[in-house]
Amino acid sequence: MARQSITFTELNDRWLKEKVETMEYASKSELVNELIRREREYETKIKALGDALREGIESGVCESFDFDEHLRDLERAFDHENK
Repeated sequence: MARQSITFTELNDRWLKEKVETMEYASKSELVNELIRREREYETKIKALGDALREGIESGVCESFDFDEHLRDLERAFDHENK
C-alpha cells in the first residue's frame, strides 16, 4: 500500500481518534480507507442513477402506458420473488 501524509483539522482528528478508541476501527488509516471505499461506491451508484435517468429521458414518452396493468405486473413479480 502507498503511504501518504495528510493533515486533518482538529475537529476531524478528534473524530477519527474517537472511532479508533471505541474500537470501531483499528487505526485512522483503516477508517480513512473505509471512508474512501464508501465514497467510491456512492459515486458508482450516483453515476448509474444518472445513466438510468438519461436513458429514461432519451427514450421519450410512452403513449400507451396502462398504470393499472403495470401495477399488477409489479405485484406479480414481487409475489414471485418472495415465495
